[in-house]
Amino acid sequence: MSSPLLLALPGNECWATVLARHTGGELGLLEVRCFPDGERYVRIDSPVSGRSVAVACTLRNPDEQILALCFTAAAARELGARRVGLVAPYLAYMRQDTRFRAGEAITSVTFGTLVSTVIDWLVTVDPHLHRHHSLADVYRVPALAVTAAPAIGAWVRREHPDAVIVGPDEESRQWVTAVAEAAGVPWVTMIKARQGDHDVTVTAPELDPWRDRVPIVLDDIVSTASTMVAAVERLRASGFRAPVCVGVHAVFAPGATEALAAAGAARIVTCDTIPHPTNAIAVIPLLASAVLAQV
Repeated sequence: MSSPLLLALPGNECWATVLARHTGGELGLLEVRCFPDGERYVRIDSPVSGRSVAVACTLRNPDEQILALCFTAAAARELGARRVGLVAPYLAYMRQDTRFRAGEAITSVTFGTLVSTVIDWLVTVDPHLHRHHSLADVYRVPALAVTAAPAIGAWVRREHPDAVIVGPDEESRQWVTAVAEAAGVPWVTMIKARQGDHDVTVTAPELDPWRDRVPIVLDDIVSTASTMVAAVERLRASGFRAPVCVGVHAVFAPGATEALAAAGAARIVTCDTIPHPTNAIAVIPLLASAVLAQV
């Protein structure tokens, strides 16, 4: 095991610095820019020969970053890096895991295959695994997923020890149960019916036993927030106090935070897998041991 050289793509420098401190690694110098015609230019300005390199890139906007990511990883390998990995606290393109309509691309598998051609290993946080049983179904290299549940559970214990964790749909059950166990509080999940990207309704089981508790609506990815909005509205209509909304990954499409506030959310909190003003739960330090296990 050795200390890694971390190469942070633009916009990832702050959390990569935290990770470097917790791994004992070095934050290398990387230049990424566009030529006048829009094509990407990448230059690694740190020696990589014989070293284990970790490319740091959370994939909030994957279409804007994938070429620079691939170019950086490939260049590190060509320049003699011993191993090249990817640290992506948020891993994009995981939700399209089947063909919901005829002719659709299963982009999770295609994206994973593409990235696997330029890296030797991957570390991420709570990837959206639903129909895929593990990252091995998607990536062809060793891939470790760190869970944010202990950090979120500790935050709940500290901030809202009288909480009930509410999953806005059945898919959230895996995160809800883990966080509730870590926090030592009860949990419940709702049932979602989706009519479109922004059109979601939820139904809930019997909620009366938890009416005196602070509802914390928890999901892994908050993008349009339509599912969380429906859950917040359902809780408010049932007479609960204003819910706290907690997400692992702060993707947040335009207008999402405003929609949650308008629905009646008391507060919006996320982990630091994607830099965002709502970040209040630190999980980047939890990646250190997983990274060191790969390098």
